[in-house]
Amino acid sequence: MKILIAIVILLIIHLQYRLWVGDGSIAQIKEYQARLDVLKQKTKEKKERNDALYAEVLDLRKGQEAIEERARDELGMIKENETFFQVIEEK
Repeated sequence: MKILIAIVILLIIHLQYRLWVGDGSIAQIKEYQARLDVLKQKTKEKKERNDALYAEVLDLRKGQEAIEERARDELGMIKENETFFQVIEEK
């Protein structure tokens, strides 16, 4: 009977060790969960960025208005027979 009790106690000690310190311990699970949360946040940000880029690509494929808007904003282009006015604000 003493041997059985000793075996049960050793088994409990072994399981407690694995639970708190060993592979798959509570601390390790919390660390993995924190990493997973960070990765989920990065994935969400990249998905939102990809969705915005995809919408812009569709807009560029769909019509000339988007191309014209980009040419005006980024390249400073104007249409034929248009007059360009530049307003300079002093601070």
